[in-house]
Amino acid sequence: MGKGGGCVPSKKKHPTSAEDAAGTSSTTAPIAADEETHATPTVTESSENAQSVAATLKVFIVFYSMYGHVEKLAKRMKKGVEGVEGVKAVLYRVPETLPDEVLEHMKAPPKAPAVPEIKAEELAVADAILFGFPTRYGCMAAQMKAFFDSTGQLWKEQTLVGKPAGFFVSTGTQGGGQET
Repeated sequence: MGKGGGCVPSKKKHPTSAEDAAGTSSTTAPIAADEETHATPTVTESSENAQSVAATLKVFIVFYSMYGHVEKLAKRMKKGVEGVEGVKAVLYRVPETLPDEVLEHMKAPPKAPAVPEIKAEELAVADAILFGFPTRYGCMAAQMKAFFDSTGQLWKEQTLVGKPAGFFVSTGTQGGGQET
């Protein structure tokens, strides 16, 4: 860190020009930790602010779930997101890449028709996106990777720039890929 650099303040603090002019140097915070303030701040809203607050933000929750575990997580995420006033969550699943015969052999339950599949270009409509998927040998499921690979045009056009995104994962074993 060195002298006075980084996060740790230097022991030799020199007063600022504003402190020199006032002739005082404040060594305490404006409000001590044990003091309480009871003043209620006043908030003035213009008609523009009222309209923006009234607008509903759309958060897409895009997931892949073979056996239903990540789908349950996605539904809980939806419940949490919609607990915020003015925010609406929409569930989408990514397309399945495995043939029906393979899914049958793996004893995977059928996908619920209530949750629609998403196409990459539909992401442009979202205000924010949450992605959920299981891990396979420390990596995301191939179905989610295939979906991400299909977003190349969005990347090229910078369509998703400035949209917040997050991830949630599920693993079958301790340390089964969460670290990646």
